[in-house]
Amino acid sequence: MNAPFSPEEIAAEGIKPSEYEEIVQRLGRHPNQAELGMFGVMWSEHCCYKNSRPLLKNFPTEGDLILVGPGENAGVVDLGKGLRLAFKIESHNHPSAVEPFQGAATGVGGILRDIFTMGARPIACLNSLRFGDLENAKTRRIFSGVVEGISHYGNCVGVPTVGGEIYFNSAYNGNPLVNAMALGLMETKDIVKSGASGIGNPVLYVGSTTGRDGMGGASFASAELTDQSMDDRPAVQVGDPFLEKSLIEACLEAFKTGAVVAAQDMGAAGITCSTSEMAANGGVGIELDLDKIPVRETGMVPYEYLLSESQERMLFVAEKGREQELIDIFQRWELQAVVAGEVIEEPIVRILFQGEVAAEIPANALADNTPIYHRELLENPPEYAQKAWQWTEDSLPSCTLEGIEIKGELKSWNDILLTLLDTPSIASKKWVYRQYDHQVQNNTVILPGGADAAVIRVRPIDAQPDSCKIGVAATTDCNSRYVYLDPLEGAKAAVAEAARNLSCVGAKPIAITDNLNFGSPENSIGYWQLALACQGISEACQELNTPVTGGNVSLYNETVDSEGNPQPIYPTPVIGMVGLIEDITKVCGQGWQNEGDIIYLLGVDNKPGLGASEYLATIHDIVSGKPPKVDFAQERLVQKICQEGISQGCIKSAHDCAEGGLTVALAECCISGNLGAEINLNNQEKNRLDTLLFGELCGQIIVSVSPENQQEWESYLQKNLGNNWQKLGTVKSNKLDVILSDNTSIISVEVKTMINDWSNAIEKRLES
Repeated sequence: MNAPFSPEEIAAEGIKPSEYEEIVQRLGRHPNQAELGMFGVMWSEHCCYKNSRPLLKNFPTEGDLILVGPGENAGVVDLGKGLRLAFKIESHNHPSAVEPFQGAATGVGGILRDIFTMGARPIACLNSLRFGDLENAKTRRIFSGVVEGISHYGNCVGVPTVGGEIYFNSAYNGNPLVNAMALGLMETKDIVKSGASGIGNPVLYVGSTTGRDGMGGASFASAELTDQSMDDRPAVQVGDPFLEKSLIEACLEAFKTGAVVAAQDMGAAGITCSTSEMAANGGVGIELDLDKIPVRETGMVPYEYLLSESQERMLFVAEKGREQELIDIFQRWELQAVVAGEVIEEPIVRILFQGEVAAEIPANALADNTPIYHRELLENPPEYAQKAWQWTEDSLPSCTLEGIEIKGELKSWNDILLTLLDTPSIASKKWVYRQYDHQVQNNTVILPGGADAAVIRVRPIDAQPDSCKIGVAATTDCNSRYVYLDPLEGAKAAVAEAARNLSCVGAKPIAITDNLNFGSPENSIGYWQLALACQGISEACQELNTPVTGGNVSLYNETVDSEGNPQPIYPTPVIGMVGLIEDITKVCGQGWQNEGDIIYLLGVDNKPGLGASEYLATIHDIVSGKPPKVDFAQERLVQKICQEGISQGCIKSAHDCAEGGLTVALAECCISGNLGAEINLNNQEKNRLDTLLFGELCGQIIVSVSPENQQEWESYLQKNLGNNWQKLGTVKSNKLDVILSDNTSIISVEVKTMINDWSNAIEKRLES
């Protein structure tokens, strides 16, 4: 009999006392050290979603184009004409906080394995990143290391990094967010799934060797960051992108033989996760002999084998008698491949070591029948939110045609615009994406920074000949300030903006993957934020017909200050969305194309506001008010008009209004196209000028159209949008001029001045 563990030993594995009692009850005995470690990682929030699963079950997950939904390594959607797309997003937040380069690099490696495990060839990567204040030296170190890690892995493995988003805010000073997304095109006839089957079928270990790196990474990812977290560097994995490139080719070749029954990536929790999930998903058991596992270190014990998160490893179930066929493929690619176990009838995970049973646990106890916490939702919004919602624009200084007084100094509207363009969250991200190889594979249609979403050509593989024109668009989106101030509306806005960004390149949004980054759910405010954000995502996905195909939950994203108080991040439910482009020759970017083109604003029925805006936070240092509400009827209509205008060849550029409001969006169109614009604004309702210029709302898109198409376009708008549009002005050579209806000029800035402030914002802070 095993001796009971002490409370300290139990807590060290991330297990609560009540959970330990449940473990003992399920096993009918006390676990040994290896078994306790297995429960520790598999019952962590990172693996079993014990606080979020009751919320996730409400997501819409089915649709006409959904081939594989939540529960597998990645979601798969039908693009038509024989093409199928796999995609997924995952986090590597805590590893990136303590070891930025390897944390980010292995995040990319892990998400790529989720894609090719399904039988899909990776075709693109995106990311969603959050960092603290760039004035902080630690933030600059983490930021530089993360970008270097992403570029190193993606560039070496040969998958283009084509898009994403980056925000900076002091809320992430101690806990950055590194979310990696990948897309892949199915190469196998059948989608490879993870459920083991066939009693007596051999279980193959393939890929790299096993070491002590990444020990307990799943548990590490499910706890708050403290000053002692630097001691957890061994919990950060070390990746090898060149080996992963060989692993991609070997796996796809192996899958095409038809000899692979099931496959699972050894990601979080390594051998423990892959054996238990494959067994549980197939309703069978797996017996694995650790003595047969290829290792890179000597003297390893079962606990270390089972909790190692060494990278570039996979577990296969093969058809009996065909294992050597698969082994030969991997050896030809100079990879490890051994028969390490077999599928058994009894639904357990049995681990052997040196001729003895090192661990024996029911598979469901590790993978399916895990703890679930049903937490109570606050009856009323927390005090911070209620206080923020009481804020009104009337509390701001009065506006004049010349500008607004900030801390005793008059700031012109020119100054305000240039300050916003210099804000790192709005400014150019070229310093980042110039480090990424975004053109490898030669399928990137629009380069990073050129449009609201990435666009990838889909090259057909054994597909119908007329599929050659098909493309996919992808984006990652979330305004975390919106979610912080109103989780329900903020999450809706994240889904709506993702769809709007896809529509701005001419794509039809079809499905999402989400990465829910939140603080501790054990805190009533943290759970309130999580629960309402999940509700918002669910409602928005139903309204926009974009089912959820899977994703990742990353909780406990908070640091503990010197006084022991938790400091959570802004709640950040990142939405990764993909869209279908029927004809890749009919897409557009955000920059103006030609002088004389006419500029229109789609979606003017709703009015902007300054609550939760970038202007309010950056210029007035106030995070308050309510974010704009999503009008889904307007969203659907405006996005449809934009998609159709692009497909008809009428729209020359399209850009959604987001952070910074209308004026910042216009400036971005000028910068991207290196052309100016003359804009005429009607302020008959006598709104505050800062609200008119920098107020934010959902459901607006700026488009430009050639003069020869003006009459046809305006007739089309009037027929389909009624009066819910406005002609703003025309594209001109070198300045952005904003003029009121009484011919009063309130903004006049040269494009080269905007480009200078916008393009150098991040670099100058890194050099400070």
